[in-house]
Amino acid sequence: MTGGGRRVGVGRTVGTAVALALLGLAPLAVTREDWLNLGVVFFLLVALAQSWNVMGGQAGQVNLGHAAFFGLGALATRHLWAGGVTVPIAMAAGVALATVAGIAVGLAAFRLRGAYFAIGTLALAEVLRIAVGNVLPEISTLPAGAIAAYRLSDRYYAAAALAVGTTLAVAWLAASRLGLAMEAIREDETAAEASGVGAFRVKLAAVAVSTGLAGLAGGLFAFYHISYYPQHAFSPTWTFDAVLITFIGGVGTVHGPVLGAALFVFLREYLALRWVDLHLLIFGVLFIAIVLLLPGGLVEATARLRGLARRRRPPLADPAGGTGRA
Repeated sequence: MTGGGRRVGVGRTVGTAVALALLGLAPLAVTREDWLNLGVVFFLLVALAQSWNVMGGQAGQVNLGHAAFFGLGALATRHLWAGGVTVPIAMAAGVALATVAGIAVGLAAFRLRGAYFAIGTLALAEVLRIAVGNVLPEISTLPAGAIAAYRLSDRYYAAAALAVGTTLAVAWLAASRLGLAMEAIREDETAAEASGVGAFRVKLAAVAVSTGLAGLAGGLFAFYHISYYPQHAFSPTWTFDAVLITFIGGVGTVHGPVLGAALFVFLREYLALRWVDLHLLIFGVLFIAIVLLLPGGLVEATARLRGLARRRRPPLADPAGGTGRA
């Protein structure tokens, strides 16, 4: 995965977080609920893509069962909240459940490598999705009191805070010793182990962080929706959306998922309205084109544009009448 080893500077990370925070203040000026709903979806996808990027982008372990941990976070949060537990505690329980499940899966699945690991995680997620659909076939609906107290702006602020928090957490992780060890494993696991990096331990840490953040995003999903089928939160769509967004933006980078989510949400809404039957095909073609032409995603594209602009910039004039060149 090219481009993933480049670590984002502090200034760019702070700028991304500030931009997300400012966007999170939209309810102060925007009253249209359709725009606020779109904003919640954008922030949710930023957090979900960031969570997948920890494991798939930074550690190089392609997890195709990410939706399982998103769904576990949603399931725990929803049931505890509906049972009278406060939302923060319910979401914390969802994070704990997703993290424990992720570590358990990692202990077994990390014995597989490459495509076998990806297929194994996808199979486990599908088993869990089918099981939840059979055990909980009915719609999960909030109690009447919670519905009466529902405020979309509260969900919007919570989603914005989650997007900012996950972005800063992933940036901190990328700059830490653990993040460097994850990058080493991604580039060459055998060489990393020969250099003294405990690959199995580092990958377990990566899956714990990744699945915990996915469970937190799932908790927000449960807090956001008034009613939904529990099985929906386990849909593989959540995995593939996260993968697509990460690759569009720049896999292994911190601000790539933010750029990817912005383009993804805009295109999905536009294409779904204009070409209802073809928008999934168009997304598939877009994904293939980006992987082949821009492996680094939008981050690589913007870097190329900046480099092209610098090359085209005229040389500074020399006070003595020259061009400033030696």
